[in-house]
Amino acid sequence: METRMTLTLTDLGWSHFFQSQLTLAALETGLPFRVTAVQRNRIAALGLDAQGQVRELQLSTYPWRQATPEDHPTTGDWLMLNHALDPLHLLERKSVIRRRSAGREAVLQLIAANIDTLFIVSSCNEEFNLNRIERYLVLAAEAGIEAVLVLTKADLCPDVPVYTEVLRSQHPRLPVESVNATDSRELMVLAPWCSRGQTVALLGSSGVGKSTLINSLSGGMQATGPIREQDSKGRHTTTSRSLHRLQGGGVLLDTPGMRELQLADCEAGVQSTFADIDRLAGQCRFQDCRHLSEPGCAVVQAVRDGRLEQRRLDNYRKLLVEQARNSESMAERRQQDKALGRFYKQAKASARRFKSRDEPGR
Repeated sequence: METRMTLTLTDLGWSHFFQSQLTLAALETGLPFRVTAVQRNRIAALGLDAQGQVRELQLSTYPWRQATPEDHPTTGDWLMLNHALDPLHLLERKSVIRRRSAGREAVLQLIAANIDTLFIVSSCNEEFNLNRIERYLVLAAEAGIEAVLVLTKADLCPDVPVYTEVLRSQHPRLPVESVNATDSRELMVLAPWCSRGQTVALLGSSGVGKSTLINSLSGGMQATGPIREQDSKGRHTTTSRSLHRLQGGGVLLDTPGMRELQLADCEAGVQSTFADIDRLAGQCRFQDCRHLSEPGCAVVQAVRDGRLEQRRLDNYRKLLVEQARNSESMAERRQQDKALGRFYKQAKASARRFKSRDEPGR
């Protein structure tokens, strides 16, 4: 479907990182399109056709039916298409946010790709949760993405510093901005991360004001829901990941509120988010110290001295255990998938041999 908007690839986040992956011949015969949404069997993509016209496409996921979950396109990816607008291949990502999928299946789920900045959205009410925020920080750190904490509903809070000060005391290097998401003037504090060529992603639980934030930043019409009076939480209003153009020139990726965010393959992200604990751990008497009750534990001593909060240590241990358990279960799943793939290939090869043997004249 052709649109009338004026658009360049740079507006969509195209950069030298992606162009350097292509030869001159590939650039002449291929067309870069950015994935704007992914459904079960369809991929929405936006780009320019061979005549330079803006096109919004619906592509089939069929070419990736046998690919591993990590190799499936996700929102924010760049695809190369031929001039007939058929998919050729997926370009290398500069960043990717992923998690272990909810439920019993140990499957890796991609959330977003090629993100420059992650807006972690929380609100100045009972929804505010440091443990949850630190989960998002782990995801950002693992992916090498800059994180910015955006506190919404500041206009409804009588004491915003209660939230900002605790964040700055425990995460002093984390940019924290408190805003009224309905006031575009207040949102100017986010402008440095929303300029042309930049891609921002939103992560946050349902009802923290992400849709309202998108409306104000993009001038769009994202559906929003009212706040429930009994618990100050909003209703879940976004049902699929989508890409929005920002008035500042960048693009913004929205994701559904995630009720269950399981971490996996992110030990480095945990260590980066809890770098203070990791440094203390290097001073423990035993290298395999679990920071529980072992003698000579520098981490436990820091808690006793008041230099480290017990909540923070508990969350650090919890996230390390969780990511190790999920990583192990997903590694087992990958081995099973590889074995199944080898079986299918052998079965197809055998079928071809039998067919060739039974053909007349052979």
